Amino acid sequence: MFRALRPPQLTLDVIAAVVFFAITGFVMFPTVAGQPEIWGVGVSLFMAGALAVRRLSPALALGIAWAGAIVQMALGLNPMPSNVAIFAVLYVTAAYGRRWLLWTGFASALVGAIVITLYLFLGTSFVQDGTGLAAVPVAAVTLVAATFALLLAWTTGALVRASARARENLAAQERAEAEAVAEAERVRIARDMHDVVAHSLAVVIAQADGARYAAASDPPAATAALATISTTARAALADVRLLLTQLRHSQADGPQPTLTDLEGLYTRVRAAGVALEVDVDPAPTGEVPAAVQLAVYRILQEALTNAMRHGDGGRVTVRLAWHPDRVELGVRNGVVGAGPPRAGHGLIGMTERASLVGGSLTAGVERGAGRRAVTIPVGTAAVPPPPAEIGASAGASADSAGVVTAGAEFVVHATLPIGRVL
Repeated sequence: MFRALRPPQLTLDVIAAVVFFAITGFVMFPTVAGQPEIWGVGVSLFMAGALAVRRLSPALALGIAWAGAIVQMALGLNPMPSNVAIFAVLYVTAAYGRRWLLWTGFASALVGAIVITLYLFLGTSFVQDGTGLAAVPVAAVTLVAATFALLLAWTTGALVRASARARENLAAQERAEAEAVAEAERVRIARDMHDVVAHSLAVVIAQADGARYAAASDPPAATAALATISTTARAALADVRLLLTQLRHSQADGPQPTLTDLEGLYTRVRAAGVALEVDVDPAPTGEVPAAVQLAVYRILQEALTNAMRHGDGGRVTVRLAWHPDRVELGVRNGVVGAGPPRAGHGLIGMTERASLVGGSLTAGVERGAGRRAVTIPVGTAAVPPPPAEIGASAGASADSAGVVTAGAEFVVHATLPIGRVL
């Protein structure tokens, strides 16, 4: 019922009400035979009280104003200057009141206009001969004027209310958009962190295992493995530092991997002991958009990391075909185990990378020449994958997968649009 007001606001309202009462109650009060009419001062006190609490409690102010008006009509008093407080009360009921009070103020404006008209023409001497037929046109005009004046105050408050709500909605929308942007940035950084750390740790683990086995029989090989570990760890540390810098300063994007960095990625994978075969046909004939270059690099990085972590240790094949309007990417490696890999963070991240540039990605297990593979869909493919690469329907689920037999291969296939090559 009471609104929260700052002390200066409440003080200002009380001072304004006191000044209003002083002017209307003692200076402009109604008189009878030159003497002050005490009841008129009382009505002015009611109106000043409504004015004092109008912002603190619009409902209470409306009640006090109605009480003052009823007392005025009961005593048969003519309209007086203090009645202008009614306009301020109607304004705050629409501007600051709850929904029920908003419409109560609207009804009060309509009812008040009718009551004022009837009272002026039937209950006071304010209008001479107010009961004759000649007074009907004047009464009609008075009713229209009173309705217009009271509704104007109410409508002004309703417009202020709508404007305030619009500002609140706009502020809420801006906060929601800012939170969405921040969340998208956190997801992007988390995905980059996963790509960097998972790939680098896979290389470090593979090299550490190789160095441990070769330490006794082949010291030079162990030394080379340790050097690879050192290089990979330093590169990962630099990438992590870059990501942390982006967390502290969101505007500092920093350099992103491009196609020229793929050779370094291939070198690190081969240094980890993986027999990697890369086939690029046809090659890109022009400048490729930076977003597509980043997507290709990150998808290959994750796919090769998965091949090192979950593969059978055999050959890994990478195929890149750069067409004028798209690039087709495929990674194939042998797998062992009782079933196809689950769609974890890495596969989801690859699908998101492809989706960000308008492409599609599928990943799944392919068994033998019969192509009776079960494909694990990572996302909805905008362009259906070639049957020779994926084999099974994109609608198959991991629950329908059987045991992966020896010789099965895990296949990742992505199609990314590149538009018009410059």
